[in-house]
Amino acid sequence: MTFQVKNGSFSYESRPVLRNINFELSDGEILCVLGSNGVGKTTLLKCMMGLQKWKSGETLIDGKDISQLPIKELWKKIAYVPQAKNSAFSFSALDMVTMGRSAHLGTFSQPTKEDEKIALEAMESCGITWLKDKLCTQMSGGELQMVLIARALTANPQMLVLDEPESNLDFKNQLIILNVIEKLAREKNICAIVNTHFPAHAMKIGTKALILNKNSAPIFGKTSEIINEDNMRRTFNVQVHINEFDYENRHYRSVEPLYVVGA
Repeated sequence: MTFQVKNGSFSYESRPVLRNINFELSDGEILCVLGSNGVGKTTLLKCMMGLQKWKSGETLIDGKDISQLPIKELWKKIAYVPQAKNSAFSFSALDMVTMGRSAHLGTFSQPTKEDEKIALEAMESCGITWLKDKLCTQMSGGELQMVLIARALTANPQMLVLDEPESNLDFKNQLIILNVIEKLAREKNICAIVNTHFPAHAMKIGTKALILNKNSAPIFGKTSEIINEDNMRRTFNVQVHINEFDYENRHYRSVEPLYVVGA
């Protein structure tokens, strides 16, 4: 699948939020979206999936405007994982994950044994089968986030869209989430779009990056090329140092924030 946004712009009444967004993503690629608070990252996700309407521009899947796709067909191709909040519903993890099969069920149909099998396979892909009987109300933020990712996978999507999946998680759980996203792209050839506050996370898993700026044009390209010290300073008003090193036969790039520019 090829997913494209062409000349996407959006405003709240007379206040422009997104201007001339352009990017393209194919199977197995991970796009990380970066930008300061309030720059419109979540709005971008909603517009590109059709949950909010572009003021101008379009979203294309394999060259076809998504507005021409039946809603149910669109949600078989794309699975959305919102930011995990504390669940108010006392569903077990398995029940919550099985709900992700709704795009494949009729209006009044109930999940079948086959749907439950697919849900368990999705949980296994995320390494959380041990959570299947635990209530969502009793889960940590990291556990619930993994359950939401597994739920999205049950639709057998071609693309995952994740809104800050590693936010509010501890150091270990952030790494687990990133590893799962990377594994799904590599092993299942799923493309993913990930909103993140962390440039280092984008450099870890992203093949492409999109940097949103409040007062200048968005920047899109290969992660290794556009996440650099100059762009980070302009975007976040923070002077950073990008360090590169090898460890256990793998190359790493890390971002060290040094000081706030102008402080």
